[in-house]
Amino acid sequence: MQRKEFLATALAAIAAGNVLGAAGGPAQSAAASVEAPAPAAALTIRQLIDLIQKDIPGAPFSKTVDTIKSGDADQPVKGIVTTMFATDAVIEKTIRAGANFIIAHEPTFYNHLDETEWLDGDPVYAYKKALLEKNGIVVWRFHDGWHEHRPDGILMGVLTAMGWDKYYNAGAPEMITIPAISLGDIVDKARRQLSIGKMQLIGDLSQSCQRILLSPGAAGGRSHIADLRKYTPDLFICGEVNEWETSEYIRDARYQGKHMSLLVLGHSVSEEPGMAGLVPWLQQKAPGIRIEHIPSGSPFTTI
Repeated sequence: MQRKEFLATALAAIAAGNVLGAAGGPAQSAAASVEAPAPAAALTIRQLIDLIQKDIPGAPFSKTVDTIKSGDADQPVKGIVTTMFATDAVIEKTIRAGANFIIAHEPTFYNHLDETEWLDGDPVYAYKKALLEKNGIVVWRFHDGWHEHRPDGILMGVLTAMGWDKYYNAGAPEMITIPAISLGDIVDKARRQLSIGKMQLIGDLSQSCQRILLSPGAAGGRSHIADLRKYTPDLFICGEVNEWETSEYIRDARYQGKHMSLLVLGHSVSEEPGMAGLVPWLQQKAPGIRIEHIPSGSPFTTI
């Protein structure tokens, strides 16, 4: 799928409603959905996964976290939910919606590889596992593939939500140059467009910003700092940082006189638009099957 087609589908998902909602607020239970009028022929979950991977460069990957975490993938698809995290709440909403396939961007069982041996006997893990098994829910992680899609589905989701998709540069997709705007105005824009209550900031709100580096999610300090060295942006927007890495690098850079600021959105909110944009993209592969985005939201309450 080319950038123009991707943007059309991503914008359709975002326009379908308040996809994100305020963190912890009622809007998080609202789901953006797309449903084609003509029913699809019987399609199994495994067949759908195969169809998805055909559009991902290099997929299926020999090493990947994009694996089935729960359930029988050879059952027919009844309905699909996209989300960031397959939380207990998202699973229950999936059951009520009559769907049986959750496509999550992040881990289900509290660690990167979804290893579960260490959780044997744990009541929290046992509850979620039983909930999935009792209701025949398949959870598949779609992380590496959606990032490897061209353009990156997660990056394009947040660019589109912020109204910056027109500045996308395929040669350096993580770096955009926009008309000069104050850091304070960018913060206000992120709050409105992404429905974020609170963010973390290093910088002067009056600083003028044009060169913006984006890294939704949690790429890690070495990746962040490598890009900061490469692009020397006015502003770095990311989803999450380890507080001894990226933030400390930017603190020292500013002390040395460099005009480089940091805006941390939050992991979930930075990647949720990309999973919402997956809905219309999937509908082309599974016409007639109801597909919804149910945001998992942030687990935190800011006090």
